[in-house]
Amino acid sequence: MIYSQDRAHWAPLWRDYLAFYKTELPDSTYDATFARYADPDMHDMRGWIAWEGDAAVGLVHSIAHAHGWRPEPVTYLQDLFTTPDARGKGVARALIETVYADADAAGRPAVYWLTQSGNSTARALYDKIAMATDFMVYRRATG
Repeated sequence: MIYSQDRAHWAPLWRDYLAFYKTELPDSTYDATFARYADPDMHDMRGWIAWEGDAAVGLVHSIAHAHGWRPEPVTYLQDLFTTPDARGKGVARALIETVYADADAAGRPAVYWLTQSGNSTARALYDKIAMATDFMVYRRATG
C-alpha cells in the first residue's frame, strides 16, 4: 500500500510514468492523486510501491468501480511503472499480481488495463499474464 510518508518516493515514479506517455500534470493533480492513494479510507483507489532495499523501483495504481455487465465491482489497473534498472526483474509482474490479489480478496475477479499498442516491452509481459482483447479505446474530443 501507499502511505502518507511515501510521497517523496511516489512522486518521481509517477512523474517518470507520465513522461513515458508524454504527459505533464499540474502539481495540484499530484497532490489530489497522492492524497487519494494514501488515504486508508479510500477503498476504491489503491496504490502500491515496489521496493528494492530503500529504493522505490515501481508503482501501480488501481481503481475499483461498478460495472454494468457484472453484479460485483471490477478493478481497473490504471498506472503501472518500473524504473529502467528494475525492468526484467519481475517487478512489474509482482505489482500486477498485487492488484490481482487485492481484487480477489475484495471479490472483484475482473481486472483490466490499457496500454499503447506500440508498448512492446510491456505487452510482452501482459501477453503472458493476461488476455488481450480486441477493443479500442475512444475518448471524447475536447477543444
